[in-house]
Amino acid sequence: MRNIILSILGLLLILGAIFFAKKIVDSKRRSKPRPTKVVKTVFVDTVHNKTIRIQIAANGNLTAKRRLELYAEVQGIFKGGTQLFKTGQKYRRGQALIRIDASEYYASVQSAKSNLYNLVTSIMPDLRLDYPEIYDKWQNYLNTFDMNKVTPKLPEITSDKEKYFITGRNIYTTYYNVKNLEQRLAKYTIYAPFDGVLTEALVTEGTLIRQGQKLGEFINTDVYEMEVAISKEYGDLLRVGETVELSNLNKTKAFTGTVTRINSSVNQATQTITTFIEIKDTSLREGMYLEANLDAKKEENAIEIDRSLLQEGNKIFVVRDSILDIVDVYPVYFSDKKVVLKGIPDGNVILNKPVPGAYAGMLVKVYQSKGQKSSASDSNVISTNIKQ
Repeated sequence: MRNIILSILGLLLILGAIFFAKKIVDSKRRSKPRPTKVVKTVFVDTVHNKTIRIQIAANGNLTAKRRLELYAEVQGIFKGGTQLFKTGQKYRRGQALIRIDASEYYASVQSAKSNLYNLVTSIMPDLRLDYPEIYDKWQNYLNTFDMNKVTPKLPEITSDKEKYFITGRNIYTTYYNVKNLEQRLAKYTIYAPFDGVLTEALVTEGTLIRQGQKLGEFINTDVYEMEVAISKEYGDLLRVGETVELSNLNKTKAFTGTVTRINSSVNQATQTITTFIEIKDTSLREGMYLEANLDAKKEENAIEIDRSLLQEGNKIFVVRDSILDIVDVYPVYFSDKKVVLKGIPDGNVILNKPVPGAYAGMLVKVYQSKGQKSSASDSNVISTNIKQ
């Protein structure tokens, strides 16, 4: 009997311990709070279709439009002039760039001119007796003949008898030999064909110059050209004479150029068309790197937005009654950061910047304040500016 009573008491103690333990556990349970629904606040913009200027970005280095590579056609010693033949030296049009010692060759030319003069003089007695009607014009020719000047042109032949007589005395052959020597003598001095600067000097005073040797480079600093490669897709849109906006890499200086030439062939390797832009500015230097924006065409009834807003290549988000929706669009041009779209009716409300995790049917709140900046601590507010 005693054992039965003890067993019953132990069982009751165990049941009581379980009961109190359950009470203690239940007292520590807390009700889970219901998650609050976050409505993201976004900035939007209303679509207003208009004409968008499609600009093609290009870049390149400047080169002088007028360039003269100096080569020697004769041989001799380089003589010094009034200005040193050094890089950066400026010359006016008509000034002598290079003078080569031609004293020996000059003597040969004078000898040939003297021979011509003697030949003409020798026929004068015969002309007086046999052809008195042409004597005066040949006498005037001798009177104007100056050994220190360019050989004057022979008198015009007026009859066959005169032509046969003059030709038989070897005057024509001698005359053209003299003119040939005079032409070569002129090559001993190279004159500046335009105002410019010497950009390369490969010889100095006293240097023995050989025939065919390169002497330097001379450029005109008034007009420069930039060669750019344009995709063949826009080759038919470009026109000679169109204005081009240019800038340096730092965007601190702006220039205006003009399309002067467009290559009619396509580069097979790059599938691009070479276009030349002419720029005039006193602050430019050859070799400068510039960026250009060429007006390719004007797209009617279109808008321009950030490329990051484009979804799947042809969709964008719109806001309808505080709910995001997605619509199809037609992209017509892509740049590095922008895309030109068509097919969006006026009045549609679109996002200004992509919303992380956005999806069709998502509930959003449109930011209505004007002229206020969103708080930096509010991670749910997303703002940006859209350019149309």
